Amino acid sequence: MAQPASSTSTRNAADELADKAVNLAEKTSEKIERTVQDLANQGRQASDQVQVVAENFKTAVDKSVKDQPLTTLAIAAGVGFVIGALWKS
Repeated sequence: MAQPASSTSTRNAADELADKAVNLAEKTSEKIERTVQDLANQGRQASDQVQVVAENFKTAVDKSVKDQPLTTLAIAAGVGFVIGALWKS
């Protein structure tokens, strides 16, 4: 039994639309995956940079404690006082 021409063209249009939807979903999925990978890489880079800064800070504090212990203690007490005052307000 032959189908009417309009039924065939409607089915072809629906198939084309479905193919476009699948292609769009695949492209969107690929873009999301790339974005997630980029964000993960940026997070790793930021973490590495924070570790470098923390190590530099630790080295500076160690040197300061060794070279000028009383000055370092006074600065630490002052910073603690300021943080405590800010914490209460």
